[in-house]
Amino acid sequence: MGASAKQLARVNRVRTVQLSLARAAQAQAEAHAASESALNSRIAQLAAAIAPAPVAGAGFSLSAAAHYRDRLHQSAHLAASRVEAAEQRAVAASDAAQAAERDLKAVEKLQSRADADAALAAIRAMEGAPMPVRRLRHDPC
Repeated sequence: MGASAKQLARVNRVRTVQLSLARAAQAQAEAHAASESALNSRIAQLAAAIAPAPVAGAGFSLSAAAHYRDRLHQSAHLAASRVEAAEQRAVAASDAAQAAERDLKAVEKLQSRADADAALAAIRAMEGAPMPVRRLRHDPC
């Protein structure tokens, strides 16, 4: 195994680890985005559940419900921005995973070319080698 073959093997190992880390980061970012989306939908459900209902003599409770509903809308706005940021991180992680996979494939192609070149060089060396002399054996009959 030549120096360049060893170097390519090492680069291949490094790129494989990088691809694994990128895929793990992608999965983590997608899980985080799903979690933020679930939180956003839960906040929306809570805000819908606090809709004002006609009740006689419930001024204080309407005021408290309005305050609670306002806080839920603020939380929903913040949750929507967090969902958007999480989705952007998931897209960035996906792009990083694709780039790592592309790099790994490039290294694998380089390795296969190096192996093919080594095999071709060995074949040429065998073609250029002198033919072995065939000894004639004369056994006593």
